[in-house]
Amino acid sequence: LIDPDSLAGQLPAGAVHQGLAVRVEPLKERTLQELAAPAGGLIVMLDQVTDPQNVGAAFRSAAAFGARALILQDRKAAPITGALAKAAAGAVELVPEHRAANLSQTIERLNELGYVTVALSGDAEARLEDVLDGRPTVIVLGSEGKGVRPSVAASCTWTVKIPIHAKMESLNVSAAAAIALYEARKALDAAKAKQPADQA
Repeated sequence: LIDPDSLAGQLPAGAVHQGLAVRVEPLKERTLQELAAPAGGLIVMLDQVTDPQNVGAAFRSAAAFGARALILQDRKAAPITGALAKAAAGAVELVPEHRAANLSQTIERLNELGYVTVALSGDAEARLEDVLDGRPTVIVLGSEGKGVRPSVAASCTWTVKIPIHAKMESLNVSAAAAIALYEARKALDAAKAKQPADQA
């Protein structure tokens, strides 16, 4: 037991602790093979998203729509910190993460496993809802401003846009993640509903 000022001095600046802190071990690292094989369901990939609030919100949306994993770069991506975990509202415990050295190579591996990989870009011609067909899907989102890097998008099966009003240039990456995951989950559920009972 220590006084509140001493506790605050041992925590990151701005940490909301309410008088209690717990020292925990880092979450277990998982391999791509463990998380993605065999192909099925949804995976989220974030390309150079460094804002912990956005990554945390993406974790939360991934959990809400039943994604099986969230993939980030091992560099130029927000680490799992208290601020990120708070924004995720518990989702970092529900959705396992994988840190990849090379996202383009990771996408190629996911394509080989049987996933449709879908990069989001406001400049794309194809619309998100037009390419989702109920197959296992990876939603790839980039940082605000730069978006998904061209080399990463080139590795994907599709590059698509979420249609929005012309008065607004783009969506926040976490908002785009929620919309894309909702549409992808809807497509997966519709495809499953069409399967014969012995295959569902």
